[in-house]
Amino acid sequence: MNHFRSIITNLLFFCVAFNFYSCQPSTPVVEEPLAEIEAIENNLKLPISFEGEEQNAINILDRMKYHNVPGVSIAVFRDGKLSWARGYGYANTETMDTIDVNTVFQAGSISKPVAALAALKLVDAGKIDLDTDVNTYLKEWKVPDNPFTKEEKVTLRRLLTHTAGLTVHGFPGYEHDEEIPSVAAVLDGEGNTDAVRVDTFPGSIWRYSGGGYTVMQQMVEDVSGEDFATFVQEEVLTPLGMDHSTYVQPLPESFHDNASAAFDGGEAVMAEGLWNNYPEKAAAGLWTTPSDLVKYCIDIQSAMKGGTSEVLSNEMVESMLTKHKNDWGLGPALELNGDSLTFGHGGKNRGFSNLMRAFAHYGDGAIVMTNGDRGTRLMREIMAGISDYYDWDWFNIREVKKVPMGKDQMATFEGRYVFSMNGEEYPLELQIKDNHLAVNDIPEKRVNSFYPISDVDFVFPSEGHKITFVKNEGGEVIGLDYFDNGKYRFNKVE
Repeated sequence: MNHFRSIITNLLFFCVAFNFYSCQPSTPVVEEPLAEIEAIENNLKLPISFEGEEQNAINILDRMKYHNVPGVSIAVFRDGKLSWARGYGYANTETMDTIDVNTVFQAGSISKPVAALAALKLVDAGKIDLDTDVNTYLKEWKVPDNPFTKEEKVTLRRLLTHTAGLTVHGFPGYEHDEEIPSVAAVLDGEGNTDAVRVDTFPGSIWRYSGGGYTVMQQMVEDVSGEDFATFVQEEVLTPLGMDHSTYVQPLPESFHDNASAAFDGGEAVMAEGLWNNYPEKAAAGLWTTPSDLVKYCIDIQSAMKGGTSEVLSNEMVESMLTKHKNDWGLGPALELNGDSLTFGHGGKNRGFSNLMRAFAHYGDGAIVMTNGDRGTRLMREIMAGISDYYDWDWFNIREVKKVPMGKDQMATFEGRYVFSMNGEEYPLELQIKDNHLAVNDIPEKRVNSFYPISDVDFVFPSEGHKITFVKNEGGEVIGLDYFDNGKYRFNKVE
């Protein structure tokens, strides 16, 4: 629903910026497969295709403009080596600094699987047990006991697999002029989120919890005796050669020249102060590049193929990529099975949207990082195009069949529809355009085309959404249900 609450602000740079849009080549650390890169740049895939119709070639710069995403960075690795990396667009639309392969982005929740290596390093060293009550290791701050923890305990395994029964899904961060609370204050609800507490039996369900990873962060500090960012730097980032990465919050000045700004909402407004700060470092605090994340992936792949990891024992890496509830490992999300097993994570902070995925048993994978809230849609189109080109079979394009519909029938759906939430209204205007139904998305200032797949169902191939029209007993259209990660009822008002 982020785009339903987009800030309606003038964004004048998009009137001119894309006329000068640049595709920045990577630093030539490898001999790049230029034909592959060009093919992928023109091979992005939409989530829906129509039976009997080939998707038109979709160019990355066109889709960046469509989604209002100022900057993108991509890295692809094959056979255990970086194959190519590219930056596109802008890191800052006031200075017009462009994206290159050394531009650092906030990783969002991709912070979690990298941070998990720090905790698992302590397990390898015999300083933490995966299945022991974390209060054994926590010092001043501890998980408050309650009836849910009487028999079952919060453990590191459960923290890493989101099965500890802890609250707080994610964190909004703090603007540049806001005071940053301590980790203990965050855990006790003294920041800008609720207290992190156990509200169900540990181990009973899977529920995503950034709060759980913040507990893990505190535990790593208590056991190691070091600040979390320092410990991860010494034990994870430096051994992996992730030289353009840090968990230090706020971002050190030495990184600022290569850091991308965050861009808010559907209109991609550059954040005041350029980005938010995240004291919840393990959950959301990593700054990095796609090429650095490649090093993380390749290290894990090496251990899974019988080589070595620079951070963990091979046995620990295998445990890390063993599925728990909801196909979650000790840090990464796991998909597919057997030889096709993949590990990865998505990442979403204010104004940053990212996606990382890699094969566990092969040296292939890709990372896409973007500096826009609508990058969540763009990154999947890019990753789908990469997957299609290399025949990785990661994304299934949903194929649907159009049904014929005359203008008279389509005309019954024309009109103005309004969705209301928390006292705010989000309007849509539907009209016939070029023999199909077009939706004027007023707040986001764009016109999108929907196509019928039944008498009342329409799909929007560019973003994978569906509309189902609602009629009263007399057959009159009175509203529509808009499906976008949930169902939202729009009432017809005229």
